[in-house]
Amino acid sequence: MTKRILLSGLLGAFAVFSVVTGATPAQAGPPAGERAYSDLVTLYDDFLEWKANPPDVGELNHTETWGGVEDYSTRAVRERRRRIDEFLDALEDMNVAAWPRAQQSEYLAVRAKVQEENFRLNISKPWQRDPGYYVDQMLFVTFVDLPVAGEGLAVAREQLKAIPVLVAEAKKNLTDVAADYLKLALHNLRNADGVGHGHPYREVPPAGVIGWYDDLLARVRDAQPDLLPEAEAAKAAVVEYERWLKANSAKMTGKAGVGEEALDWYIKNVKLMPYTSDEIVVLGQREIDRLWALYALELHRNRDLPPLEPAGSEEEYVALIEKTDKQIREFLVEDDIITIPDYIGYLRANVPWIVRPQGRNFWEEVQYRNPSPDHFHAVIPGHRFDGVVEDMNDHPIRGRITDGVRNEGWAMYLEEGMLHAGFYADYDLPRVRELIYIFGIFRAARVPADVWLQRNEMTVSEVVDYWRALTPYLDPDVARVDAEIYLRRPPGYGLGYAMGMLQMQRLLADVRRVEGEDFTLKAFHDEFMSLGRLPLSLIRWEMTGLDNEIEEFWESESLPKPRR
Repeated sequence: MTKRILLSGLLGAFAVFSVVTGATPAQAGPPAGERAYSDLVTLYDDFLEWKANPPDVGELNHTETWGGVEDYSTRAVRERRRRIDEFLDALEDMNVAAWPRAQQSEYLAVRAKVQEENFRLNISKPWQRDPGYYVDQMLFVTFVDLPVAGEGLAVAREQLKAIPVLVAEAKKNLTDVAADYLKLALHNLRNADGVGHGHPYREVPPAGVIGWYDDLLARVRDAQPDLLPEAEAAKAAVVEYERWLKANSAKMTGKAGVGEEALDWYIKNVKLMPYTSDEIVVLGQREIDRLWALYALELHRNRDLPPLEPAGSEEEYVALIEKTDKQIREFLVEDDIITIPDYIGYLRANVPWIVRPQGRNFWEEVQYRNPSPDHFHAVIPGHRFDGVVEDMNDHPIRGRITDGVRNEGWAMYLEEGMLHAGFYADYDLPRVRELIYIFGIFRAARVPADVWLQRNEMTVSEVVDYWRALTPYLDPDVARVDAEIYLRRPPGYGLGYAMGMLQMQRLLADVRRVEGEDFTLKAFHDEFMSLGRLPLSLIRWEMTGLDNEIEEFWESESLPKPRR
């Protein structure tokens, strides 16, 4: 029997250890089938092509009004499931046992991606359960810049013509709607989300998706009246969709989360994380306490310093970003933190300057005071840097595979990690350390809440209240939008930030212990980046040879039964 004992240090703890006690049953090993590594590369090529261009089974009316709406008819879904089973069968026939460690790691990463789609088709089923799946597709059509001509005009016209087709498909496909999904979809149709991820700037944000169609119609009448029939028909279809949802709401009472059994399967077989959801809740709650304790100590340390005020103007904010970017790049080079390749140029900041009628949201409260926490996380050497490095990777598998826990874990690790590496001492930014802990508190609070949402132990509104009670500056809009993202995306996205950070910290600790006095932080980070964006358990195996996290992943487990 295997028993995990999770140990966390008091403050600033950098590792989570798994201690195995008692007799352990034999673990399944790598498959020893007939197919070679080249067959894995071909399979992954085929899988990506199939996902990008799903099969046409002729259920949709492919006329000029089709516009690329995906077919999720019963026949089309059955065909997709059949093809996934073929991919999984082929993976089991690979001679992985004969391959070197790096190729075995790639095998597990590819299989996890196939299982991710298997889970979506059989458990998540957003086309059947989530009205917001269609609302999302309605929104971004309205962001088109006008006037457009040539190919741009043809694309805009096709996308607008697709909206009535999309609504017709939604009405056919939405047969098992979750109540929380319905509430979120209706909210987003008529209400601005207060965050506006990817939305064009408007001094007064349009009132939800329908408001964006009004915005589009006003611009069409002014700049491109020949698009008016398509724009009016599209808006009418969206309004009809809202009417239909309300008329059928009494039947839309399902549970939104996937349930505990499915969540644990997903964590193991897709995220390749060596924890159960129960263990993840414990770790998340421990992180909340650790970070709140550090925040309290930091506030005491800075008690005689003036408060850190937000930038007062866009010009002041832009200057602060430029200064921060220069300081961070200097620090990364001069303190031997990581190599910055020659191809890394300007990387834009993550949070634009916005004056909101209701005041700053959470991200702006932090970022406008000092951009460095988010600059490490989202710009350099976090997400944008990370993305450019991946774009330069021409490996047939590692250059085209990415794991969300690895991406967010790396980015969050950088926030507190660069504090401990000395950035805030080097540049004399004492009160900015408080912002690091505020960021960390919010991301740690996501961990148990993400689990509770997926296990149907909390609703979105309850999670919003839970987060806001824990997190300084957190406004209801950011809290609601984040809760919606983590409920509606595949499981594990919200918990991936802090759990990925813990895995990164464990990796750092393991490599330092293995390498001893030969260890350098720059070499550690450079090797980490060179391995691509595979799940962190696989990267740990490659960098250390320690296989105690991945040994349980070899057995290919069947999906749990779908929820009733």
